[in-house]
Amino acid sequence: MTKHISKHRHFALYKPYGYLSQFVNNETTRKNKKLLGALYNFPENTMAIGRLDYQSEGLLLLTTDGKLSEYIRSNKVEKEYYVQVDGLITDTAIDRLKQGVEISVEGVKYQTKSSIVSKLEKTPQLPKRTKNIRDDRHGPTSWLSIIIREGKFRQIRKMTAVVGFPTLRLARVRVGNIKIESMKSGEVVTDINFGVS
Repeated sequence: MTKHISKHRHFALYKPYGYLSQFVNNETTRKNKKLLGALYNFPENTMAIGRLDYQSEGLLLLTTDGKLSEYIRSNKVEKEYYVQVDGLITDTAIDRLKQGVEISVEGVKYQTKSSIVSKLEKTPQLPKRTKNIRDDRHGPTSWLSIIIREGKFRQIRKMTAVVGFPTLRLARVRVGNIKIESMKSGEVVTDINFGVS
């Protein structure tokens, strides 16, 4: 990640498990949830670019530039996720994920766009999670890399569930040319260059 100074500020954060991707909790049912402001003193007008749900972790970009946020959230920019699924995933399931599957978005049927999906041969080196994931005594798991250019609410989780392999752990590892690399959970990298003007 290269440093970049401009009138706008840009940040990369490893969002830990159990945090909401927002600064204000406007949900009446989840009053005690942890928010991004607890991790770093972000400047006023900082916004998360897209979201990672409460159970997901990994790379979350933030900026004070609304136009840049809109561009990065668009289908012009790839987002890569490492996904641990329940069971030994089949080639058939991987092919279905690649082609796109039907999920529900806000109660409406939605066909996901084609994506790049591959099985990871080794377990990725991600930070230890605060809440343990069940271990191999409860059955085998598989790790996938899934690259998409869209981002519907809980999309990856819904996609893997549709093909019969529910998601156990989900970490975003790349947005465009910005990678998680060796960031620790909760770490913030400041004044980064997103590589787009």
